[in-house]
Amino acid sequence: MEQRVSLITLGVVDVGRARDFYEALGWSGESPDGDVVFFQAGGTIVALWERTKLAEDSAVADHGGWGGVTLAHNVASPAEVDAILDAARGAGATIGRLGAATFWGGYSGVFVDLDGHPWEIAHNPGWVLGEDGSVRLR
Repeated sequence: MEQRVSLITLGVVDVGRARDFYEALGWSGESPDGDVVFFQAGGTIVALWERTKLAEDSAVADHGGWGGVTLAHNVASPAEVDAILDAARGAGATIGRLGAATFWGGYSGVFVDLDGHPWEIAHNPGWVLGEDGSVRLR
């Protein structure tokens, strides 16, 4: 198995509502059938699919709680962190942690989307952020 991730699927309560949320953040998605939405995210695809269907397809029990996964979006500056957190708040997200300096020498904050998926928005001066949005360890 190659060391990469191709697709991240978020289980959501209402696909249309979740699509509207992510599109309010500036994402552009497509849906082949109205049942699932795909967003091209650099070299990865992020999908939105109804939570019970995702659990059944993934052969797991859905207990309705956080699944122990946090997504992250790296940006070029602390100001960009704050701007994205403001946009997420405006789209209906809960701000879990305001943007602030971190113990690891960067700057980050967290928003939680409408279905409880936490996103860390981070500026990490120790990583290389490519023009295409890709992130590389130094």
